[in-house]
Amino acid sequence: MSTQWREHNAVELLPEADRFLPALFEAVAQAQESVLVELYLMESGELANRVIEALVDAAARGVAVYLLLDGFGAMGLSRADRQRLTAGGVWLRDFNPLGWHSLARNVSRDHRKLVVVDQRLAFTGGFGAVDDFLSAWFEVAVRVRGPVVNDWVALFAQVWNSPLARGADQAPALPRVRAAAATADAADGKMRARVMWGRGYRFQAIRHSLQQRIDTSQGRLWLCTPYFVPTLGTRLRLQRAARKGVDVRLLLPGQDHDHPGIRYAGQRFYSRLLRAGVRIYEFQPSFIHAKFVMVDDWVSLGSCNFDHWSLQWNLEANQEVEDAGLAQEVATLFQRNFAVSKEISHEHWSRRSLWAKLRTWLYGTLDGWMTRLR
Repeated sequence: MSTQWREHNAVELLPEADRFLPALFEAVAQAQESVLVELYLMESGELANRVIEALVDAAARGVAVYLLLDGFGAMGLSRADRQRLTAGGVWLRDFNPLGWHSLARNVSRDHRKLVVVDQRLAFTGGFGAVDDFLSAWFEVAVRVRGPVVNDWVALFAQVWNSPLARGADQAPALPRVRAAAATADAADGKMRARVMWGRGYRFQAIRHSLQQRIDTSQGRLWLCTPYFVPTLGTRLRLQRAARKGVDVRLLLPGQDHDHPGIRYAGQRFYSRLLRAGVRIYEFQPSFIHAKFVMVDDWVSLGSCNFDHWSLQWNLEANQEVEDAGLAQEVATLFQRNFAVSKEISHEHWSRRSLWAKLRTWLYGTLDGWMTRLR
């Protein structure tokens, strides 16, 4: 699977569900040939129902619809909803269903988020088909046109055809990649882009790409992640960049968090980062589930949380773009979110309560223990 840079792409930033969800449903409604969907989270509810209806409607028009779900992340999707999908003509597979084979295999999850329509248009980000994305969680996606869409198609096919993808054994072969289709749809595209992916410890190009960008950063390095438990190498690079004068900022969740223990575990790194000059903001309006990073004129946005778990175990994928215009849009989004966040100063952090310090130590110790067992 290639991670080459492709020229002449068009990548559009779609911040928040009220922008990317209508765009996604409109694209599926206009599909004529194929719809490829790969999701980690999907559970029965209002949003899942809308997704099912859209996919079944597309299949009824003769569109080939392929839905690849993670065997753990989609455990909340009811049997009745699964039957609606398959009875409606949707080809459904689950990646790595839980079993008794081995613990290591069970923790390897497909964390990617991807929708490709007619091999011309791709969407990626941190979204899923659970009701929290309707209003409770802040999320960001991108809409992609151009030659790089072919790489998204190939990435989907790689996992769909994997022995770990179970179900729909009689599904027809995936449509062949048609380079001309994606290229024609972005004739005016001027962006340089590539798909960067990870496959746990077996292939960590997505981590190496981020670390290389941090090492070569010149002006600004702003990173948003909902689960801030970075590797040692990434932490040291962030500190080194800040010390050499790069504007390094982290946009992280505040008290509204779906896994508070992970937040507390990551807070054990605050003191060293703040002393090095890294600025830390905790988002206040809601849980921020988005995963995106900007280094100068380079942007990476997708499924990867840049934490130990994502990099060690999961299948991940991000859209990388080198473009000053898109980078400025992302910078504006960051600044809007910084304005509604609480900035953590080193003085404030050093004076936090004894209980807060104990809580950070407890969860940090547990996370460190789990990391050493990986």
